[in-house]
Amino acid sequence: MDIAFIGSVAVISPDASASKGLYVDALGLPLNGEPDGYRHSEDIEGSKSFGIWPLDQAAQSCFGTTEWPADRPVPQASIEFEVANAEGVQDAADELVQKGFTILHGARMEPWGQTVARLQSPEGLIIGLSYAPALQP
Repeated sequence: MDIAFIGSVAVISPDASASKGLYVDALGLPLNGEPDGYRHSEDIEGSKSFGIWPLDQAAQSCFGTTEWPADRPVPQASIEFEVANAEGVQDAADELVQKGFTILHGARMEPWGQTVARLQSPEGLIIGLSYAPALQP
């Protein structure tokens, strides 16, 4: 597996407005709000993308429901590792499965053009194996 760079980091928030109070209002980060409540910026030096990902959206993306499963640790953050191309996302996911990790979902294209597969780390973080054309150098 060849990880090119960290594509994004997002806090996962059960209360997105409280998180906005810290990251936008207090810290002054230029996070743009999407209609669905996701906030992000690709304009913070040293980061390709930083965001606030509402927990119900993370659950929807990983499990197809707005409720996080009770039998899994509730994540507090997401980190996405970029691979060289969209085809490499499933290859990277397959490699992790061969090493004993459980994938939450295989490679799929999100509406915004990102191809991503996800798993949950031993610490409970959502880990994305990703190819996002908008983040490529």
